Amino acid sequence: MSATQPIQQDQRQFISGNEAVAQAARDAGCSVASAYPGTPSTEILEFIAAYPNIYSEWSINEKVSLEVAIGASLAGSRSLCAMKHVGVNVASDALMTQTLIGAVGGLVLVVADDVGLSSSQNEQDSRYWGRFAHLPMLEPSDAQETYEMTRLAFGLSEQYEVPVIVRLTTRICHVKGVVTCSPAESYEPKGFTKDPSRFVMVPGNAKKRIPLMMARDQTLSLVSEAHSLNYVESGSDQTVGFVTSGAAYYHVKEAYPDAPVFKLGFSHPAPIEKIREFSATVEKLVVVEEVEPLLETELRAAGVKVYGKDILPRIGELAPHVLTPCIDKLLGKTCKGELIPVDELFPRPPTLCVACPHLGIYYCLSHIKNTIIAGDIGCYTLGAGHPWNALDTTISMGASLSVAMGIDKGRSAADENKNVLAVIGDSTFMHMGMQGLLDITYNKGNVTVLLLDNRAVGMTGGQNAPSSGLDLHGEATMQVDFRKLCEALGVKPERIHEVNPYELPTLFKALRSETKVNEPSVIITNQPCVLTERYSQLPPLKVDDDKCTGCSNCLDVGCPAILVTRRETVIKPNGKEKELSFVNIDTAACTGCDLCTNTCAPDAIVPAFNVNNINAVEVK
Repeated sequence: MSATQPIQQDQRQFISGNEAVAQAARDAGCSVASAYPGTPSTEILEFIAAYPNIYSEWSINEKVSLEVAIGASLAGSRSLCAMKHVGVNVASDALMTQTLIGAVGGLVLVVADDVGLSSSQNEQDSRYWGRFAHLPMLEPSDAQETYEMTRLAFGLSEQYEVPVIVRLTTRICHVKGVVTCSPAESYEPKGFTKDPSRFVMVPGNAKKRIPLMMARDQTLSLVSEAHSLNYVESGSDQTVGFVTSGAAYYHVKEAYPDAPVFKLGFSHPAPIEKIREFSATVEKLVVVEEVEPLLETELRAAGVKVYGKDILPRIGELAPHVLTPCIDKLLGKTCKGELIPVDELFPRPPTLCVACPHLGIYYCLSHIKNTIIAGDIGCYTLGAGHPWNALDTTISMGASLSVAMGIDKGRSAADENKNVLAVIGDSTFMHMGMQGLLDITYNKGNVTVLLLDNRAVGMTGGQNAPSSGLDLHGEATMQVDFRKLCEALGVKPERIHEVNPYELPTLFKALRSETKVNEPSVIITNQPCVLTERYSQLPPLKVDDDKCTGCSNCLDVGCPAILVTRRETVIKPNGKEKELSFVNIDTAACTGCDLCTNTCAPDAIVPAFNVNNINAVEVK
């Protein structure tokens, strides 16, 4: 990650929107870039990390990330902060105040909305933040526009002394396109100038900044009305016209190539009067926006007659196969059916990786009764699915501990004797979970915490975190000692246990003993994510067909390397039917973690090869 990747400025490249943001930051003279990993925005910082002239960091959470970028801006440097849509919720405290302070050096917030919920717990529309925080918003439609608008955002930020939001969506972030870079700027940081009346947001100072913010809103509205990013594309068929932005623009153009389109690039403040003029040129005007009816509501309030979410869905991407039936119905046309034939794909349910250290944890949790389990955000959220069904709640980053505390304090008589357990990953714990543990200890909660330390931000690709002892660039740094941290947060030393999650008997014992204790306790699991370089695999295993009884106990581990080869129904001596499942192990995928051998009573799982000829390496 620390290796530089020199690229000629005018070279045509085939890159994603995320990489286009990184190159725009480089060419705009950005000095500081910060982020917290989150799909679909993760790769932005990973690409920026390749440029040695930009200081880049994985921050501990999105609020810290934005505050780092704010500090750099106040110091007169150009800065960029990247996060996914739910991350703005975490950063909003700083964002809502910074809108009053404004920007000194260009301050750009790149937000990636997960339209269609590819890997998110909700589908919120970040365009609301432009309205809520009184900030201008740019919406590119492809990688080239992403590059151009991100560069433009730095200049707008400085010209109007305001943070600028660049809103991407999953399709923009991950789909590649041809991008031509323009010559890089030479930007000199202005330096920090003391100005307490502007930078110290006590109530008296904040009140004086509000009229300035309102005046800025009016100025930006005029800018939007005249800006070249908002323009009309004429069409030969005036039956219906569209107002759209972002990826939805290309969906509209694909489905209705002959229709007039008002394309928004500078989408907030919206150019209401320009759109009003455009509406007079078409018979019906449809607002195509993903996912909320923001612009539609504003246009209707301004007296512009439009169609929008009254005919279009309010969830997911508005792709041509979604858009066309809705518009055809509006125009009184007969729907033609599917535009593109779609073949049924073999279902691939989400699951944990082969040898994931979380497999043993959820195997144990699935066999523990009389327990309410609060889950959290991360790849370990998959523990809610088959075959474990071992999570009862999942809300937001760090919520497992706070929710578990609420369950403990709000339990009814029916749950009086139930155990309450919270499951949280290491990076999530540092992101927003530490406060929850402090709340549990301070307010004397009876919660057992499972802190899953796999030394990586596993869900988004195994990025480094303070638990790994490595920074964004793979360089050595401090490493969090979770035992000491939990003790500092109020957990008694004797109630903190560190266990190897591959040792099922030890893990079972720790869970059973700690859930019986009427005070806070923490069980820390200590094996690395199998997709990182910190994991070392053991020799693979196989199933001895002659010994396999079909008991299917190994399937309860949930390892994807264990495959059912045949099923057989037998009649037990008591007359009841029992289904047997005979299995084998995909030796090419197996890493020899030994979880399945712990569940196999007939010892049918054995080394796949002669271990005397293999240099086995212990998992560390």
